[in-house]
Amino acid sequence: MSASAGPTTPPAFSPTGTFVPGEPWSSGVRRGPDGALTVAGVDVRELAAAQGTPAYVLDEADLRERARSYRRAFEAAFAEVGAGVDVYYAGKAFLSVAVARWVRAEGLRVDTATGGELAVALRADVPGEHIGLHGNNKSDAEIVRALEAGVGRIIVDSLAEVERVAAASRARGGVPAPVMIRVTTGVHAGGHEYISTAHEDQKFGLSLATAPDAQAEDSPAMTALLAVLAHPELELLGIHSHIGSQILDPSGFEVAARKVLELRAALAERTGFLVPEVDLGGGYGIAYLPGEVALDPDRIAKDVAASVAASSADLGTPLPRFSIEPGRAIVGPAGLTLYTVGTVKPVRVGGAAGDGEAESTTVRTYVSIDGGMSDNIRPALYGANYHAELANRLSDAAPVLARVVGKHCESGDIVVHDVLLPGDVRAGDLLAVAATGAYGRSMASNYNHVPRPPVVAVTDGGTRVLIRRETEDDLLALDLG
Repeated sequence: MSASAGPTTPPAFSPTGTFVPGEPWSSGVRRGPDGALTVAGVDVRELAAAQGTPAYVLDEADLRERARSYRRAFEAAFAEVGAGVDVYYAGKAFLSVAVARWVRAEGLRVDTATGGELAVALRADVPGEHIGLHGNNKSDAEIVRALEAGVGRIIVDSLAEVERVAAASRARGGVPAPVMIRVTTGVHAGGHEYISTAHEDQKFGLSLATAPDAQAEDSPAMTALLAVLAHPELELLGIHSHIGSQILDPSGFEVAARKVLELRAALAERTGFLVPEVDLGGGYGIAYLPGEVALDPDRIAKDVAASVAASSADLGTPLPRFSIEPGRAIVGPAGLTLYTVGTVKPVRVGGAAGDGEAESTTVRTYVSIDGGMSDNIRPALYGANYHAELANRLSDAAPVLARVVGKHCESGDIVVHDVLLPGDVRAGDLLAVAATGAYGRSMASNYNHVPRPPVVAVTDGGTRVLIRRETEDDLLALDLG
C-alpha cells in the first residue's frame, strides 16, 4: 500500500465478474455463479438484508489463521537461534471481547493502548500477566488499574512516567511493577509520516540519541533505564521499540533491533544488569490492492531471528526473550466493509478549453455510498488506498473509472480514490471494500451524527453480531439537553 494521497492506477476489472480469491480479501471470500460475493459461505446480500449497511464483516477463520501463522512462524524461527518469543495482538487495530478471546485461544497475548482497551481485554478474561499497557499519556487511573489487574508489562513512554508508575506501585505496597522503556531508534519505516513512529520529532518514546554538544551526557533512553533500576518499586522487564506501521521492507526491523540490543549491552556494561526481554513492536504490512504482496510472517520471522542472533553474537551478550505486536496483519485482511450504493454521478475531470488547450474529456464516475469517512477515516486522514468490488450481481457493462465517496459533508470524504467498476453500477447495488478489518471500526466516529456500523462475524455459513449497530437513540442518550 502506498499511503500517499492522490489517485493510483486502478486494478484491472473483469466485466464478466470473474473474481480471483486471495489478497486483499480474506481467504473466505468468493464470488458465486450469480455474481454475489460470499464470506465464509455467507451471501453478502443476505447479510445486508439482515444487518443493514454499512456493516463491517469479519472472517473469523481467516483472522484465527493469521494469528496462528504469526505465532508459529516466530516461535519456530526464534527457537532455531535459541530464543523465546511472545506474540501480542495489537488491540488498537481492532479490539472486541470476541476478538480478544479468539487471539487468546490461538496462543497470543493482548497489547492495549488505553484504559478502554484494557477493560475489553479484561472483560474477555485475558489473564492480566498476558496483557501489556501502552500509551504516551497514561492517566494515573489507567496506571493504577493496570497494576490492580496484574498486567505483565507497562510500557513507559517518558521519564516523568517512570516516577508516576513508581509512585503508584509504592502506594499499593505490593510487588514491583513490571515495566519496559519504549525507545525511538531513529529508524524511519512505514508509509505516511503519521504512521512512522521511530523518528525523533514525534510524541512516542525516548530517544537513543545524545545531545550533539554533550558527548558525555546520557541519551534520554539510557537515563530512563537507569531511573527504573534506581526504583525498588519497579522491575525493569525490558526495552521496547516500534518503528512504524504498514511496513513492507523487513530491513527496518533488523536495523532497529540491532540498536536496541546495543543499548541493552551498554546498560549491562554500565550496571551489570542485562534486561531479560526486548519487544520489537509491530507494523507488519498487508495488501490493500490486488497485486500487492503482504509481508510474509515466515520470511520476516527468519530474517529478524537471524539478525538478532548475529547482533547478540557481535555484542557478546546472550539473547533475551523477544516479543512482537502484530495487529493490522492479523485483523486487516480478515475484514471487509459492505455498503449500499446511492447517488451515481459522472464528473468531468479537468476543465473547459482555453488558451489553446483542448477541452477535458476524462470522466470519473462518483459512486456515493451510505457510509464514508465516519467508518473509514484513513483515506481522508492520510490518503490510504483501498479496493472495491460490485458485490451483489454480475455485470457485462464496460468498466468505468470510479471514485467511491461517502455521505458526509466533506469533499475529502473518499473511501476509494480510484477503482474500475462496471458502467451500470446503480443505486441499490452493494459494494464491498477489502481489507478494512484494521482501524476502520477502531477509528470510527459519529461525524454528522451518523451512527457507527455493526461488526458482524462470519464463520462456517453463519453470522454473529460482535458489536451492534449504533442507533440515533444511542447518540441522543449522550445529549443532556
